[in-house]
Amino acid sequence: MDWILKILDYNIKCFKTANPFELAEAHHIIIRYLPLGKTQGFYMKNARHQVITMNTDIDEVDRLYVCSHELGHALLHPNENTPFMNQNTLRSKDKIEVQAHFWATQLLLRFKKVNLLGYETTKLLCMENGIPYEMERFISTNNNSFFTQEKNIRAFEGGDD
Repeated sequence: MDWILKILDYNIKCFKTANPFELAEAHHIIIRYLPLGKTQGFYMKNARHQVITMNTDIDEVDRLYVCSHELGHALLHPNENTPFMNQNTLRSKDKIEVQAHFWATQLLLRFKKVNLLGYETTKLLCMENGIPYEMERFISTNNNSFFTQEKNIRAFEGGDD
């Protein structure tokens, strides 16, 4: 997943922001809000337009994570339409979902300038920073680094990249 961190850090440096909404705007990605029921959001590429659609019913904290996650899809896999994949293919979307979750977690840690050593547990860190606690697997508190626990990621993905 080092390649994701390189892309992430390049974008933050290039656009001088770790705010997912500002990064989306810098990449000319359209963000729209619609009532989506239980779906929090999704990304799709329509002709030449990249679009992130977010649920109008989610709160600001969740909106930040959802935007970060969908931005991960847009920048890591710009030509993959997960709504299409869900309905029309047998191809697994698990790997790109894991990568988008990893991206979102790392982006929010940078956006919020989190001191990883300032928390007793990674669950508490996640809870206080709007990151779903299931994403704690992508956080390593060793040496206050943003690098992941590769063993946990490979186990979650079901194999190597």
